[in-house]
Amino acid sequence: MSVYTLAPSPSLAYPDPTFTTWQDAFSPEQLETAIDLGEAACPKDATIGSGSIDEAIRQCKTGWLSLRPETEFLYDSIGWVARQLNGQYYGLDLFGFVEDIQYTVYGPDGDHYDWHVDKGAGERSPRKLSLVLQLSDPSEYEGGDLEIWGENRPVAVTKQKGLIACFPAYTLHRVTPVTSGVRRSIVVWLSGPRFR
Repeated sequence: MSVYTLAPSPSLAYPDPTFTTWQDAFSPEQLETAIDLGEAACPKDATIGSGSIDEAIRQCKTGWLSLRPETEFLYDSIGWVARQLNGQYYGLDLFGFVEDIQYTVYGPDGDHYDWHVDKGAGERSPRKLSLVLQLSDPSEYEGGDLEIWGENRPVAVTKQKGLIACFPAYTLHRVTPVTSGVRRSIVVWLSGPRFR
């Protein structure tokens, strides 16, 4: 019997991107449906990791979209995009969603979310990959930049309705204050086994 050992497979991943993006995962009609579903979730004042409200750190409103027939298209498409980007760039050990999708609204009164990581809280499996789907057109608001820390400086994600930004959940990021209009987004975390 012959034994032929292969060399390790080459990595197709690019070296440590600050974040990656994906365009056109949703039609304009689906984006409007996502907004309708989010508004129907009756967003309330957002909390921070401890479950408390601290407007110095985070000022915005959030609602939650559980997996059900009318939201399944969001879970399916975002899950597919996450698998593609994770396979190409991050190589994290993921098994999927363990939290509902978060619908977030930043209003014109300086709503923001200061520098943070998406650690999560409680008994859930660790968040490993964060995805942010922009639901607002850039003409609808000013400020509200999603900035991700990379290369010793903050890098702003391009503002584009329907654009998904993806980054490891342990990456420092923020949303700068909205100065006019309203910024709407969907935020999703994918989880996996504990880091070791």
